[in-house]
Amino acid sequence: MDRRQFIALIGGAAVTGQVLPAHAQQNERVRRIGALMNLSADDPEGNARSTAFTNGLQELGWSAGRNLRIDYRWGAGDPELFRKYAAELVALAPDAILATGTPVVEALRGVTRTVPIVFVTVIDPVGAGFVESLARPGGNATGFTLFEYGMSGKWVEFLREIAPRVTRAAVLRDAAIGSGTGQLAAIQAVAPAFGLELIPIGVQDVGEIDRSITAFARQPNGSLIVTASTLALVHREPIIAFAAKHMLPAIYGDRTFITIGGLLSYGPNRIDPYRRAAAYIDRILKGEKPVDLPIQAPTKYELVINIKTARTLGITVSPALLARADEIIE
Repeated sequence: MDRRQFIALIGGAAVTGQVLPAHAQQNERVRRIGALMNLSADDPEGNARSTAFTNGLQELGWSAGRNLRIDYRWGAGDPELFRKYAAELVALAPDAILATGTPVVEALRGVTRTVPIVFVTVIDPVGAGFVESLARPGGNATGFTLFEYGMSGKWVEFLREIAPRVTRAAVLRDAAIGSGTGQLAAIQAVAPAFGLELIPIGVQDVGEIDRSITAFARQPNGSLIVTASTLALVHREPIIAFAAKHMLPAIYGDRTFITIGGLLSYGPNRIDPYRRAAAYIDRILKGEKPVDLPIQAPTKYELVINIKTARTLGITVSPALLARADEIIE
């Protein structure tokens, strides 16, 4: 193609608004990011979250195969896999890494203090030592918190409102992470005002959960409070099955539990942070540093109720509570 033909081609594209084919565009630098997810690759919730992240990047002009490469790793709630994949991703020398959950960030921080990390679904990044403060993270990590510990007290309130006869609650929490202890403490602070006796239960494996809930359910007027953690999400199906088996009213911090048969949940939208994380990744790829990107909190909390499950448990949900619900699943 001679010079005049090339100029004519550019002019025609400008008039018609058509995008020039790849060989006619200037070479575009391909940036590389990693994504370490806390669920398994075949988990529908994990796929919904990764799709939201990818779509958010596309809306900002990033396209896999054109100017971006995304390397996903799926840890499926396994700390060993988190550590293995964290090392793998850092070895690829990415421009930034998306990290899901406290255990994932801990694994990544164990192998790098320089690669920018944008995290989601972390409850207490300051207490965990990931950042110096919410306004000025101070290191190589920034991102989006899940909620403040105080919100955990709302689970007690909603549980007693939907099932006023309960006097006991097994609190499922991951004792291996600080946020598991923090959520439990917030629940313990308000439980006496609602006349609720608490029994902490671990979530390390399904066998432990089964044995603990079975023992707890031998006494009457019981219920479950399932705190937010990677392991609770990984084990969500058996947890819901155990609650149904023992006819225990249960409240969760994630809508995902309610779509597969849980009674009610209260917490932030879990998909939106991935779209917002894409915007932070975009800013980092364009030259900004995590230290200059403040930690952001959720903007909305949702109350979701599964009416079918309520009927199975013999619970009549009050009109007042139904009116407060953001979503009702039949």
